This record gives sequence, C-alpha cells and structure tokens, in this order.
Amino acid sequence: MSAISQPGNQNLSSIAGQFVASGNIRRISPLGNGNVNDTFLVEPHEAEGEAFVMQRVNTDVFRSPERVMHNLLTVSRHVDDKLSNSPVELEGRRWEMPRVIRLKHTDGHWVEEHGDFWRGISYIGAAVTLDVVDSIEQARQVGYGLGMFHNLISDLPADELEDTLEGFHITPTYLRHHDQVLKQRNKPLDAEEQACQDFIDSHRSIAAVLEDAKEKGVLQLRPIHGDPKVNNLMMDAESGKAIALVDLDTVKPGLVHYDIGDCLRSGCNPLGEETADLENVVFDLQLCESILEGYLSTARSFLTDADFIYLFDAMRLIPFELGLRFFTDHLEGNRYFKVCDQRQNLKRARVQFNLCASVEAQEDKIKSLIGRLR
Repeated sequence: MSAISQPGNQNLSSIAGQFVASGNIRRISPLGNGNVNDTFLVEPHEAEGEAFVMQRVNTDVFRSPERVMHNLLTVSRHVDDKLSNSPVELEGRRWEMPRVIRLKHTDGHWVEEHGDFWRGISYIGAAVTLDVVDSIEQARQVGYGLGMFHNLISDLPADELEDTLEGFHITPTYLRHHDQVLKQRNKPLDAEEQACQDFIDSHRSIAAVLEDAKEKGVLQLRPIHGDPKVNNLMMDAESGKAIALVDLDTVKPGLVHYDIGDCLRSGCNPLGEETADLENVVFDLQLCESILEGYLSTARSFLTDADFIYLFDAMRLIPFELGLRFFTDHLEGNRYFKVCDQRQNLKRARVQFNLCASVEAQEDKIKSLIGRLR
C-alpha cells in the first residue's frame, strides 16, 4: 500500500508493520473521536489476520505510558480469567475485553519511535457506540456495561494497579490549578467566561466531598475505569446489548463514584456534550433510573451503604469537575482537550455546568430514586 502521512510525520504503515506483516495491510483509517489519543483501525487483506486498533498514546497526558500498559495488561489478564468461568451476571451474552497486541518480532507490547509511543489493541467487531442515549433500553445497557466491568474487576486488589494520572478526578486539585491559571491571566474575562467563573465560585464547597470521605475512610479505593462515558461502551450491533467497555488508559485505583458519576453525566444528557442548545441541557431522571437499574443488576453485591449515600454527590460533582477542567483548559489555550475552534472548551464547560445545575434542581427526586433502588 502507499505511504500514509501521519501525525508527527510518521508513516502509519511502518508502525503497523511492527505488529503485523506490512504486506498484509489493506487499509489504515482514523477511528473514533477521542479527545486525547490518535487512534486508527488497521485492516488486513482478507484471510491475512484480524483487524486491530493502533494508537499513538498522548504522552503529554500519560507521561508514564509504561504504567498505562501495565494496568491494561493486568486488568485484561484478570478479566480473561474471570470470563473463563462464565460469570452468571453475563446472562449468556457476549462480553469482550480489549486485548493488547504483541509486537511481531519481540516479546514487547509497544513501539517507541521518534518520541512517540504506539500500541496495538484488539478490535471489537460487529459493535457500535453511542454519542447520546436516546432510549430507556439503551440507558439500561449503558448501566449494565459499567456494572459488569466493575463486577469483573471488583476482586482485583487496587494496589496491583499503577496511578497513571496522579490527581485525576481529584476535584480540589483541579480547582487549585484553575485558581493559579486565573491568577496568571493578563486580560479580563468576557461575559461568557465570567458566567463560568461565577458558577465555579458558587460551587467551591462541593469540590472536596468525595475526597473528604476517602480521607476519613468512609469510601475505599478500588480499581476503576476512569472514563466510562457513553461512547466508551460498545453495543452489539444486532442485539443492542452492551458487550465491552473500551479506552482503558485511565484504569487505576480510585473511587467507583468517579465512574458512576461520569457514566450518569454522559448518559443522562440527551443533547450530548457538544450541544449549542445550552438552555435545554437537562439531567434526564428517567435515563438516570434506567442506568442505575442496569448498573445495580451486576454491581450491587460489592457496594456498601456508604457507597449509596454518596451517589448523589457523585452525580453533582462530576459534571462540575469536567466543566471546571474544560474551562481551565480554555483559559490555558486548549492544551489538553482537542478542539475545532478556540471557544469549544468554553462551550463544553457551559454544558457541564448547566447539567450540574439540573442535577441540583432535582436533588430530592434523585435521592428518593436512589433510596428506592437500594
């Protein structure tokens, strides 16, 4: 095949050729719409092997990619062992775990060239992803998918995993960084920016709620996914059932509340993260109920009373946290999240803050729902 121009002026086919014979490659194409890594689908000629996913890990974000790979391999092996015993929670359905592809000529699992870090991961075929949840059944499947993932890793000791992103989901740390960035800013905020800043200032008191509970020993560290937004769940293309949770770079020790809150933040916003219709951003309580029902159908057994008590706090905190991160990145010149225009992260922040406000407006109903589902 002809040479393909790459990020970093590299030839994708030569990188892919370290995982599979380059003469067998039929096509390499961009895959997905992730905000951090560059991802490609490598497709071989017919009868020459299976398609796989090739990624260039963003080492500005994941500064120790070897730790990322350690976690991915550890979790993958653990889940494979669990799946070999056909857990009853699978209900006879298909469930797949992304598998790390070995290099062709060595025992390694990644390629380092010209300062870039590349790895191959198995491709989950006959599956689709969602950008937004638009039905009650989809919501239940989203919840089931996260619950099944948590179920499969619930007995993996958290100390067997590396902390690949120190400070990730630690809201007080994000808030301190934001304050530093704001202090160093040399021009005034415009009206839209000021609205975001006002929201942050009015919610400073909620930033430490989960971390305080962790420090007191009320909530415990467990293995978590770290980024279980809706489009990281794979659905079987035919049945519509959840079959995998992918994008495992953020797997690490953490609070399950980070995952549950992030899943609900993503799944209960019918307009999606990129909507421009800010006035109609709402946290959909029906979708919330279905996601939690699906989650608890597989995850209830390892949740404590304290875990349930802090569920509402997680639902409110995680959209606030993500909005804070989006807004801070906007103020810093969009260094972390990929953008198409200079104000995209500002718009994203406003969506998340409106979602947080919608959660707060429904506090009594949400807490009543949690009580019923316990």
